[in-house]
Amino acid sequence: MRMFVNEIRIDTDINTDSYLYHIPAIMSIKNNPLKFKSNITFLVGENGVGKSTLIEALAVSLGFNAEGGDKNHNFSTKPTHSPLHEYITVARSAYPQNGFFLRAESLYNEITYMEEVDANRYGHVLHRQSHGQTFMEIVSSFRNDGLYIFDEPEAALSASKVLELMVRINELSKQNCQFIIATHSPMLVTMPNSTIYKFDDVGISEINYDEYDNYTITKLFLECPQRMLKNMFD
Repeated sequence: MRMFVNEIRIDTDINTDSYLYHIPAIMSIKNNPLKFKSNITFLVGENGVGKSTLIEALAVSLGFNAEGGDKNHNFSTKPTHSPLHEYITVARSAYPQNGFFLRAESLYNEITYMEEVDANRYGHVLHRQSHGQTFMEIVSSFRNDGLYIFDEPEAALSASKVLELMVRINELSKQNCQFIIATHSPMLVTMPNSTIYKFDDVGISEINYDEYDNYTITKLFLECPQRMLKNMFD
């Protein structure tokens, strides 16, 4: 198993005036570095708990464009990334030959850039496809010895495409690839041989997939949607 990122630390003090100081999961890394134990790691939790903030900071600190793409992609529409990358230290044991940072919210801008800089390869094909089709075409181009950082990849995908993505992640994980993924998907987190870190208002903890709120809520709902809806609406 090839690991490119082993650990994220925060070695310097974050200013108390910064909004980062008020995100418990982020601040917990100051005392307890986030360690990567397997080559598939999921970051889960409610909105606003710091998952995407950390994913983005990791990508930027490793040289990826803040809005997504590989390390050769250089475009910007509106800088929105946090200053967290200035505080974290990333411990690495190797350097990947390939890599990609996916931000679901800026994928449109990314594929526009890809079509413009590599017109011979893409032309205007990507924008003629659905969001999910384009995302899966990008994933199909990933190669071995790669570091792939995703922020909510399921946003573009149907349930069947999530399963297709899981197959691709499994294939690449056996080809010296590492995945670090922030997600809300109750399906993705069931990937075997993965590590799941839950972010909340206490800090960060390692959990099993059946302890993940989205998994248990989705499971309960699908088992008896009528009962759940009755409890919600009555």
